[in-house]
Amino acid sequence: MSLLIEHISFKPNEEYHLNDVTLNFNPGKMYTILGRTLSGKTTLLKTIAGLQTPDSGSIKFEGADFLSVPVWNRNVAMVYQQFINYPHLNVIENISFPLKQRKMEENIIEKEVKEAMEKVGLIGFELRKIQELSGGQQQRVALARSLAKKAKILLLDEPLVNLDYKLREGLREEFKKLFSGSEASKSILIYASTDPLEAMQLNGDIIVIDEGKVLQTGSAKEVFENPATAKVAEITNDPAMNINKGHIQDNTLVMNNNVQIQIPDQLKSIPNGDYQVGIRATDLYLDDNGFSFDVEISEISGSETFLHLRNNDLKCVATIEEVKTYEANEVVKINFDKSKIYLFKETGELLHSPYQQ
Repeated sequence: MSLLIEHISFKPNEEYHLNDVTLNFNPGKMYTILGRTLSGKTTLLKTIAGLQTPDSGSIKFEGADFLSVPVWNRNVAMVYQQFINYPHLNVIENISFPLKQRKMEENIIEKEVKEAMEKVGLIGFELRKIQELSGGQQQRVALARSLAKKAKILLLDEPLVNLDYKLREGLREEFKKLFSGSEASKSILIYASTDPLEAMQLNGDIIVIDEGKVLQTGSAKEVFENPATAKVAEITNDPAMNINKGHIQDNTLVMNNNVQIQIPDQLKSIPNGDYQVGIRATDLYLDDNGFSFDVEISEISGSETFLHLRNNDLKCVATIEEVKTYEANEVVKINFDKSKIYLFKETGELLHSPYQQ
């Protein structure tokens, strides 16, 4: 029951929304399409759902041509980032709507709707009007309606993006439980997100997309530890992985005249030359014996502080595990965890990962 996408392209104007995309989806797995805003995620989901027609390429589902199947005949359910429900209907009427459209028997509709409501925690809200619900509850209604359809393909387009942090965390955990059940083994689950942390926490396969082109596919662990390119490394980290130009000369990594690091043993086989150097914000730390950086911006997020730093032409972001305000142009001493350094070729391809054996 696989969904096979081959060489799909869509270019409505000067830029590609999808550029020669080839992917294979199988039931029982969760796939997260990870990319920045306008990277092509929504266009890909709409193409699968039949809401967008590609310029070229093919889509096959269960071995048959899927592009020729009308939208209303595709066994697909889609949950959007907006809370899309029927405002004139109550909760139970919203969830049962697609089943009634199929003219299913009332006892079956009642059973399917109850099961879906139990799964998303809406029991007791059956007669509530949509306007009486919170944002999180409204999104649960949309999800329950999709689950009740028992669609073979379930598409979720940033379904948590418009919710507050606490709600997002709670629903994300519920999604993981929901999509690991026995029913999930019968469906193809595709989730689009701009949030690297969300993609990693969902812990399925990740598809990294940028400017309509697939850059890497693989397990969450593989993509996080071994990003195929510097671009993938930036997209799959928040804050984006620090990528700067560097030069190796005689076992010394020179990032500018002021920042020179003795390379660890695992990098000593790398020949002298120019590279792109990557290091995560979490692998920079305050150190009285470190390098001097000027603070450009200081941001507090929860229990962490993000420092945007500059040393001449070298710019980076450091995540500090404390809540503290730093003034603009304040000088701080920063060091690098040398064991966590990535090296990319000047053209961007991964050359060394600290996780490589």
